[in-house]
Amino acid sequence: MVRLTEMPAVGRGFISRLEIPEFEDPAWVRPVSAKDRRVAVISSAAVSRRGEKPFSWLARDYRAIGKNDRDLVMTHVAVEYDRTAWQQDLNAIIPLDRLEEMASDGEIGSVAEEHYAFMGAADPRDMEPSAREVAARMRADNVNTVFLIPV
Repeated sequence: MVRLTEMPAVGRGFISRLEIPEFEDPAWVRPVSAKDRRVAVISSAAVSRRGEKPFSWLARDYRAIGKNDRDLVMTHVAVEYDRTAWQQDLNAIIPLDRLEEMASDGEIGSVAEEHYAFMGAADPRDMEPSAREVAARMRADNVNTVFLIPV
């Protein structure tokens, strides 16, 4: 990940203009013990299954990734983003194998059936309908813990 001061002017300007939302109560749920956690991943890396529609610039939608999917492609393209780690190990941006190991070792309860990717370049306010849809899907899968992985 590059520092904001090192980004090209276009990206730096876009990010600098984003407003940070404020929440009255940032605790949205009560935490559960680790052994009872059902974990999902949400990434802003614009990752999808090979053959699916690629993300477009400023996309507001998402892609669902099954917990056993490993043939994934990334359409997040930016000059300031180094893709080396992801190309060598998917777990650098979507740690599905590590989560499965944690579940097998009893460190967490289970791994969600689906995980989700967004295009990180879009304004988060424009992505709210998709975020609400993902939240509903996670509730239906009994997810109670989410790793948010910004890229």
